[in-house]
Amino acid sequence: MAVKDFMTRKVVYISPDTTVAHAADIMREQGLHRLPVIENDRLVGLVTEGTIAEASPSKATSLSIYEMNYLLNKTKIREVMIRDVITVSQFASLEDATYLMLKHKVGILPVLDNDQLFGVITDRDIFKAFLVIAGYGEEGVRIRLFTQDEVGNLEKVIHLLVEENLNIASAVNWPDRHDRIVIELQIDGKIDSERLKTKFEANGFTVDSIEETVTKAL
Repeated sequence: MAVKDFMTRKVVYISPDTTVAHAADIMREQGLHRLPVIENDRLVGLVTEGTIAEASPSKATSLSIYEMNYLLNKTKIREVMIRDVITVSQFASLEDATYLMLKHKVGILPVLDNDQLFGVITDRDIFKAFLVIAGYGEEGVRIRLFTQDEVGNLEKVIHLLVEENLNIASAVNWPDRHDRIVIELQIDGKIDSERLKTKFEANGFTVDSIEETVTKAL
């Protein structure tokens, strides 16, 4: 899973000479929480709702509305932007991007290669990627199995489904807290749940659940 497969390619950005007031307007109109700052086709900074808030006068200020608006329309983004921006390559793995976000406590990573901005990857993009990989929102059947961590078990699952002429839309597996492997499969179409459950259990798998799923827009 590469960053380039899930990043947002259409990026709204501003220049360092954009005023704080204009940047705030863009965020509000576009429903955005962060904006890359580009100068001479190079990424030079990042502005977020937090930096905008810090640049704005406190509600406890003695300034009048006119004076506050004047200040926000005079202050340039280059004066308040984050200059030390954490970035990621479009060829990096989605896991690497997620790790960087968690490590640095950020919700966006500009996607940069050879000083060129190709897009951004945000926490929302990560959430959507998780849903796509898990097969969420697909019509069909979700099967959840438990098995031991042994060579060939995943191949056995695939073989049993092929015997039933069933197509696997997605499959994920991970170790749980009981030293078992959890396998979750999204299957296209309708199935005979009882027949499939009996077949899996006869081959050494524990069937935790078999549930029908419905289409949901992501």
